[in-house]
Amino acid sequence: MQKKLSFRRPLAIALGGGGARGALQVGALRAFFEYGVQPDILIGTSIGAVNAAYLALHGVNLEGLRALEQAWFEAAEANLLPANYLWLTVQVLFERIGRRTDHRMRDFFVAHGLTPDLTFGDLRNIRLFLVAADLNAGKPVIYGSHPHQSVLEGLQASTALPPWVHPLDQEGRYLIDGGVVSNLPIEPAYHQGAKEVIALDLLDARTVTAPATPSFGPFLAKLIHTVEQRQLDLELQLASAHQLPVWHIRLQGHKPVPIWDFSQTAKLIERGYQLTQAEIQKRLEQPSLPWLRWLRERIRLTF
Repeated sequence: MQKKLSFRRPLAIALGGGGARGALQVGALRAFFEYGVQPDILIGTSIGAVNAAYLALHGVNLEGLRALEQAWFEAAEANLLPANYLWLTVQVLFERIGRRTDHRMRDFFVAHGLTPDLTFGDLRNIRLFLVAADLNAGKPVIYGSHPHQSVLEGLQASTALPPWVHPLDQEGRYLIDGGVVSNLPIEPAYHQGAKEVIALDLLDARTVTAPATPSFGPFLAKLIHTVEQRQLDLELQLASAHQLPVWHIRLQGHKPVPIWDFSQTAKLIERGYQLTQAEIQKRLEQPSLPWLRWLRERIRLTF
């Protein structure tokens, strides 16, 4: 008989940002679903928001996951994040914009059922939250806290990562990719009532390389990585202070994968599955008392 994983309820699965590395989360979710793990809350940032929204619409189960896998392969063909990001940046700076990739992203979402009329209130079997950032207010914006909010609008805001996708200028708010404020949304999950969190992290320090000569691209990558790592450290400490158990799983490919490289989707899905299977086996071999898991995590964070 297969052992079961036990969690406090409500259980949240937090899906972090990381562009093309989001395929790792697809494999990780397959491993959890095969063990019968059923979350009460899905909360995502950036590509994690895309994965979360797709499952919330099509089913938080293996059937919905198979549809999500197919969407990932279609995304690889669609070239949603062109690799020439530095040239795109120059175009944005000089306001010489051709075919904007945010239109391409929006069309892709709509084609997969995330239509403009879909609201969070239409999602009956799961609580979904999407994290964006408001640069005018300097704080997170959590879509899903009101049932009438548009899922598509939340997705567009959470994935608005320049230079590929332009920020949303809307009713006094300047909305951008949620990775600016919470790339792995543990704190937002806590504020939405989660009592335990499975956090699927796509942060990969190996993608940040030291340039032979100073240049803008590597500098920007280092800056973003530093912000995201600091956010994660603080959110894990906050969870510990509030006695919120967090199962933090860092998902990485065998080699570093740039956020725009969707060509490795199949390998990343399988890699995410294997990594998570190993994590699940380790967990099943440990005592299942929640308070003991929390104590061990607290000791790890302290030292």
